[in-house]
Amino acid sequence: MARQIEPSRSRPPILRRAVAALILVAAGVLVFHFIAGLIVTVFWIIAVVAVLAAIVWAANELF
Repeated sequence: MARQIEPSRSRPPILRRAVAALILVAAGVLVFHFIAGLIVTVFWIIAVVAVLAAIVWAANELF
């Protein structure tokens, strides 16, 4: 009876794993930066609308 040895899957080399980890970290940082930018943009839009509303209210009170 012939023995058939099934090739085992070896782990990728450490350098490839390190590069993959760095790519994942870079992607995470970019996603975080994008989300933080969206939050800051929404904040500034709300701040500008609040300032404009305050100006309109103050102008109505004075005149």
